[in-house]
Amino acid sequence: MPLKKLTQHSVNINIKSLLRNKKFYFLVIVLNSILFPIYYGYRGVYPLDSFLFFDAGYKVLNGIHPFKDYWTITGPLLDYMQSVLFFLFNVNWFSYVLHAALINCLLAVISYYFFLEIGLKKFFALIYTLSISILAYPQTGTPFMDHHASIFALLSVLFLMLSFIKNKKKLWFLSSFFLVFSFFSKQVPAGYFALLLIILILIYLIFIKPKKDKNFMFFIWGGIACSIFFLSIFIINKIPIQNFLVQYIYYPLTIGESRSSNLNIDIKNVFFQFKFIYLSLLPLFIASFFLIKKTKKSIKNKKDIIVVVLAFCSALIFIYTQLLTKNQVLIFFLIPFYLGISHVYAVEYFNKKNLIYFIIFFLVFVTAKYHLRFNEHKKFMELVNADFSKAINARVLDEKLSGLNWITPLYMDNPALELEMLREVKKTIIEDKENKIIITDYQFLSAITGNLNYVPNKWLDMMSVPPKNNKYFSKYKLFFISKIKEQKIKNIYVVGDNKLESFLFIFEKKECLNYKKINNISLKLEIKNCFL
Repeated sequence: MPLKKLTQHSVNINIKSLLRNKKFYFLVIVLNSILFPIYYGYRGVYPLDSFLFFDAGYKVLNGIHPFKDYWTITGPLLDYMQSVLFFLFNVNWFSYVLHAALINCLLAVISYYFFLEIGLKKFFALIYTLSISILAYPQTGTPFMDHHASIFALLSVLFLMLSFIKNKKKLWFLSSFFLVFSFFSKQVPAGYFALLLIILILIYLIFIKPKKDKNFMFFIWGGIACSIFFLSIFIINKIPIQNFLVQYIYYPLTIGESRSSNLNIDIKNVFFQFKFIYLSLLPLFIASFFLIKKTKKSIKNKKDIIVVVLAFCSALIFIYTQLLTKNQVLIFFLIPFYLGISHVYAVEYFNKKNLIYFIIFFLVFVTAKYHLRFNEHKKFMELVNADFSKAINARVLDEKLSGLNWITPLYMDNPALELEMLREVKKTIIEDKENKIIITDYQFLSAITGNLNYVPNKWLDMMSVPPKNNKYFSKYKLFFISKIKEQKIKNIYVVGDNKLESFLFIFEKKECLNYKKINNISLKLEIKNCFL
């Protein structure tokens, strides 16, 4: 064989062997799932959502803890995770976007494992996994409680599916473990999934479980172990359980009741908005008829039925939760997950090659569509109409934000002006030697000014603060005032979106506040004998 043909033949063999190599696939998945959210995490920001956990991580790093020191209706998990990353990699933007990237990577790696375990070939498992990692965290690129909660809930569902199929102790354990992680990110969808999973586990125990097999008990142990982990954090940091119950359970329940009663149920919201999620389940729906019609109901058939039921019910819970939150839709990464399951059952129960081709085509179409809409055009961050060529390196504001391409919906046409005003207020805060707090959606100002006085709220808006007619308002008011007194706060800086209406009603004597405008986005409130 001529040398040229021999060389080409060797190259072809090496490429084929590489494409069959699990380690190569794993490397592709890890790189893709980390680099995508990091890249898009540096590309534009939406102040309230993008910076929500920056100051929270900075607070915990400096011994200021949720529920005890600041009122929060969102889970403490993200605060503590961000503080660890700030500790390891310093307080900077890279440490912040790395948080989102690592969770995205965790989702991708476990999804790939899941697809292989349920019978997908390596190549198909790879493309479904890549799609999940492209559609999950890159749309924000920064840590966000709804993403954490949904991702951990999906991992819980995924491990329970494998528990029904494989019945291994570690799978049962991990299912409840991730469910608790989801709950401590945000109350929903974990609360709904807890009920669903318990019902399906009881059905499994009654109709499927092998006699004398007690592997399912590890579902209980996983939940207990994870709960003990969070309880130990509370005990070590002396966080009152009553504070946790009021802020994270009792008061949010009143929000949930209000949102449920005002939920807008119509064809556009319920069906058209999530049409591609429903379509991703259509092949699975068709396969389920063949599965149910099987005359011989083996243990495997029964397990497959309960897995299919879990898939459909989980989709409904994710959609209902998304409707409750009233945010931009973030659950499109479920489409490749359900398509992967549909692929497996479509092959097993009615092996139609044309259907598989359609599923793959649909996967590519949906991934491209939502990648462009949410990653490139930043719809989730309200930057669809932004001209990213106008973005400015946020290093001009502070080295901690170095590399961040600054452009926000507030000053989309003039990000330089926004940064200049932020530089001015930063300088003013640093020069102010009095005890002060900063109420803002730009929740990095404490970190870049070195201010260790903290706002008694994780963030301030009309949802996180109980209204006067709410039964928990009095508890909130006492909490807020006590923290202002403890820190001997003299000045309050309000920066960005007008937050005055979110906290001014705490001050019964309005004349005790002296207002001083700094610039068009910030003002200073001097406190004079407000709480005698």
